[in-house]
Amino acid sequence: MIILVLNCGSSSIKYQVLNMRSASEHSLLAKGLVERIGMEEGDITHSVPGKDKHKIHKPVADHTEGIKDVLGLLVDPEYGVLRSLDEIEAVGHRVVHGGEYFTQSCIIDQRVKEGIEKCSVLAPLHNPAGLLGINAVESILPKVPQVAVFDTSFLQTIPDYAYTYGLPYEYYEKDKIRRYGFHGTSHRYVSKVGAELAGIDYNDSNIITCHLGNGSSVTAVKNGRAVDTSLGLKTIDGLIMGTRCGSLDPGVVTYIMKKYNLTADEMENILTKKSGFVGISGVSSDCRDLEEAAARGDKRAQLTLEIFRYGLLKFVGAFSAAMGGVDLIVFTGGIGENDPKTRAYIGQKCAYLGVDFDDEVNAGLRGKSAILTKKDSKVKVAVVCTNEELVIATDTMRLVKM
Repeated sequence: MIILVLNCGSSSIKYQVLNMRSASEHSLLAKGLVERIGMEEGDITHSVPGKDKHKIHKPVADHTEGIKDVLGLLVDPEYGVLRSLDEIEAVGHRVVHGGEYFTQSCIIDQRVKEGIEKCSVLAPLHNPAGLLGINAVESILPKVPQVAVFDTSFLQTIPDYAYTYGLPYEYYEKDKIRRYGFHGTSHRYVSKVGAELAGIDYNDSNIITCHLGNGSSVTAVKNGRAVDTSLGLKTIDGLIMGTRCGSLDPGVVTYIMKKYNLTADEMENILTKKSGFVGISGVSSDCRDLEEAAARGDKRAQLTLEIFRYGLLKFVGAFSAAMGGVDLIVFTGGIGENDPKTRAYIGQKCAYLGVDFDDEVNAGLRGKSAILTKKDSKVKVAVVCTNEELVIATDTMRLVKM
């Protein structure tokens, strides 16, 4: 089954085309990115395995035009991978927020679209973009079934005592204000693959997954079900991130707003776009830049990395305590897959849990999945390259074939 996977942002479209022969047998036909949608100039990058990247620089008015451009490339005589668009049997969409409406992936119909729209208040940048992609495909390929895969659905098994905030309960009852978490598709994938790598029973295990990148989150997975996570109502809580502040005393927010007479939008801009790595270091929102600056002796870059790693260590310790121990710690995401120093920090600091970390294996490992502990380590540590698109394609195939 040939499946188109779409991840629509507010001004971008990431895509992959996969030939899904089964859940375990598949191949990537093409992937790419449409950027700067709605701006004066746009960019399209299209990649086919074994061939050079094809780049186009042109205005892309909206998501419908962007998806038309993608479909045109897929059947292009020189750059395409399909004989015709009729070969596309289904389209799977990443949808960021499913709220309490969606506990699993589902076929998209009018009811589902209305539910995604209702959750837009919780993800105002992401859910409307997802709907734009869904509606664009509907207008161009009206007979092709579409599936929504929600970032929040894997995390809907978190119990109420872990997701309820210490606010008047009416805010949950009326406005559904609670911890939801994100990166669920990634946490779901890497926890399963990590268990396979480590040779442990996924359904009888305690696993902590660390999705670390420009956006980061940590999730506790007990017996195959998420039981806690670091992100909350929105994508700000938990660890410090590229431009986001992570956990802080709410009193800090009200103090700054009052002192500097800031609006809610101005304060949110500080918390989400001017904080975290870039705010503390003054150098960059990119961990690689911080590593370089820290190596040159930049004290604030060193402090930023220490804050990030210390915060990660606290979540690993807390989630281990909450689950009554841990069998496996998994790293993924841009930082998790490519930063040996962060992995080594956690591996060495968690020796008290029973981690016998293999520094030699870890040191040169970037962008590959592997076990990072010695053979007899009581607690395993792994790095797993995430593949959210494969999860989306697998769910899409399963639902369409039902």
